Amino acid sequence: MADTKNTNKKFTKKKKIDVDSIGMEMGLVPPQSIPTEEAVLGSLLIEPDIVYSVMMSLTEECFYSEVNRRIFKAIKNLDAAHSPIDIFTVSEELKKTNSLEFVGGEYYLSGLSNKIGAAAHIDYHVKILVQKYIQRQLISISHTVLKDSFDDNQSVDDLLSDTQEKFFVLAQKSMKKETQKISDVLTEAVDQIEKDQTREDGLSGLASGFIGVDKVTMGWQNSDLIILAARPSVGKTAFVLTMARNMSVIYHTPVAFFSLEMSSTQLAKRLLVSETELSNEKIRGGKKMADHELIQLHEKIIDLAKAPLYIDDTPSLSIYEFKSKARRLVKDANVKIIIIDYLQLMTGPPDLRGMREQEVASISRNLKAVAKELNVPIVALSQLSRAVENRGGSKRPQLSDLRESGSIEQDADIVMFIHRPDYYGLQEDPSQQGKADLIIAKHRNGSTGTVPMKFRKQEAKFLDANDSGIDDNFDMNNTQSYDSEMNNSNVYDSMEGEDPLG
Repeated sequence: MADTKNTNKKFTKKKKIDVDSIGMEMGLVPPQSIPTEEAVLGSLLIEPDIVYSVMMSLTEECFYSEVNRRIFKAIKNLDAAHSPIDIFTVSEELKKTNSLEFVGGEYYLSGLSNKIGAAAHIDYHVKILVQKYIQRQLISISHTVLKDSFDDNQSVDDLLSDTQEKFFVLAQKSMKKETQKISDVLTEAVDQIEKDQTREDGLSGLASGFIGVDKVTMGWQNSDLIILAARPSVGKTAFVLTMARNMSVIYHTPVAFFSLEMSSTQLAKRLLVSETELSNEKIRGGKKMADHELIQLHEKIIDLAKAPLYIDDTPSLSIYEFKSKARRLVKDANVKIIIIDYLQLMTGPPDLRGMREQEVASISRNLKAVAKELNVPIVALSQLSRAVENRGGSKRPQLSDLRESGSIEQDADIVMFIHRPDYYGLQEDPSQQGKADLIIAKHRNGSTGTVPMKFRKQEAKFLDANDSGIDDNFDMNNTQSYDSEMNNSNVYDSMEGEDPLG
């Protein structure tokens, strides 16, 4: 049996691939543009004011020629030291590393300044260099994958994960967002506000199908990372499954549901219990259905079958595989919101395996980055620690109960908890059975509060406080605020000074 520890070490410390050698093997010249490199360097020498914009897009690796790479590095060092940039200062900087003679001396530098008359086309030239660099990196990565694929000692999972990570990092370099003027940003914001004014539902984001929740959040907002946390069996999956059904069936919103815990068939059966109102035993096959119930089953699922709801039940989904699938779903299926059940079952970068807190922190950071990149809300379920059950009183969860990583709280735009008193046997009044609270503990761009809800256990379905929704008497101004709860209960003593909007 192969030594896994040595194999992983070998896998993470790769020898740098020489693109020139690969080109010689294939009889091809690696992608490059030496004249463009010289034009960029010449522009930097005669127009030092453009240095800042160039440094935002280029690194030394973007230059194929070692000579040009060293000159660019000297210019970069001068810029970092806030020193003037011209032929003489660059020459002196090159002397410090004994590189002046290597690059051809001041004669070569003076020749660069004559390569271009003005820096007017610098942006175009920079894009060419970035493109050539990405092509060379693609060749290098592909060659590495080709070699490693022949090695039986390599872990296929690690090989796939490492390859996806490299391609993702490379893709990020090619999609750098440009800095915008405030006037352009304001125009875009005003256009969005005017568009929201025409909506009859009064929301600015995606309607969840829960009236009370939407009143607090104004709908799920694009690029937000929303964390929904609770202890096992409290109803996290039931809540997001009900929400996914509402959004896709009622509002025809395309929804992607990544289920890492339950199979797609299990999810479908839970949806059928909720949709058809038939018993769980009959849907799961424990009891035989009557003929009229079979007819009811087929009639009730017509709308659900047409819904734009996409389910992926890949187990132990890696964050890099998730990124790839999410991009494809947004592009090909026009998905508007992504749900993950649940965060702790995802796998992070291979080099963080065994360091669980850092791995979860990396996963949450990446989820926020994907939400921002794709401009869709991502709702990720999360487990709470046992501290909730060990605590006395009402056992209402708090931010410090988020399991395994405090970075989940930091990365999230919204953190919500599901609290069901009857789950802990704290519901004394039988008429209040099924009462549930959705506690919005953190809301970066809005208010916090507790939204009253109902949980129908037999249907594994959440509803607004009234079956038909929150009525007109529901006043958000009277909703118990998260700050009030902290002041009125010792449950939140450990959170004094916490900024709910932070």
